[in-house]
Amino acid sequence: MSATALSATATAQADAIIVVDHVTLRFGGVTSLLDVSLVQGRHEILSVIGPNGAGKTSLFNCVTGVYVPQVGSITFRPENAHPVAVVGRKPHRVNRLGIARTFQSSRLFNALTAFENVKVGVESRFHTGPLGAMLHVPRARHEERRGNDRTRELLEFVGLRDRADEVASGLPYGDRRRLEIARALGTSPELLLLDEPAAGANPAEKAELSSLIERVRSEIGITVLLIEHDMGVVMSLADRIVVLNFGEVIAEGTPSQVQRDPAVVEAYLGTVDENGHEPPAGGSDHRVVAPTPPEASAQSGDDRPSSEER
Repeated sequence: MSATALSATATAQADAIIVVDHVTLRFGGVTSLLDVSLVQGRHEILSVIGPNGAGKTSLFNCVTGVYVPQVGSITFRPENAHPVAVVGRKPHRVNRLGIARTFQSSRLFNALTAFENVKVGVESRFHTGPLGAMLHVPRARHEERRGNDRTRELLEFVGLRDRADEVASGLPYGDRRRLEIARALGTSPELLLLDEPAAGANPAEKAELSSLIERVRSEIGITVLLIEHDMGVVMSLADRIVVLNFGEVIAEGTPSQVQRDPAVVEAYLGTVDENGHEPPAGGSDHRVVAPTPPEASAQSGDDRPSSEER
């Protein structure tokens, strides 16, 4: 690892928000993650990249409590609280700690409006129980007013205030992706995990999503952990990149360092050609991505999600 990469990693360790330490995840005889370690600094945008099947979504699932790794630890460090072990906690309890996520394919409540979708996220932070809500006690009324205000603020933030009353299933694809981010923000996270937010998006939608993700960090102060295949999006957003291949970390560093790393070039495109040529630099539309496996299912309509890796 170069001196610059070591310096960036040391900076992240000094004020880390999430520490993944030697995590191994197996499904029977299949190893999805092998001795994976990474550290993300507070307010950093860290991108995890790799070919399809590299273990990226498996890593997200471990961080959010969906999967329990057989080996290793994951520690979340909230800003004003003691470090907390994530492994072994249920997903809803991990979310309560301050970790939220979106998914590769849309997980919106299609029959609800945009406002109602975001309100679901906001209400996850309410303290009034079912009985208090039914009786409309003062605390419940206060939370309801505050929740409505917060929902409108988030819709405004992602540019969907004018679509608040539209049913989610009728929204354009780019709006749906932004709505998912708004709903995740409604849970008041310190760490936001975005799993291929630009998958299937056109160039204009990618530009809007990239701008929104940067604003999540710069205006709200939320740390972003990003999985993305589109190298244009990655290069424009990421402070650092971690590269997975066959479940192992093969490189990490700044975008320019990772782009030139021979192990990364080989993982994506095979060995460098006989003339020593490397893959082209990541432009706005360039996608460095391994071929989609034949078993990946295509989905119709305006959802346009990518196939979800394990």
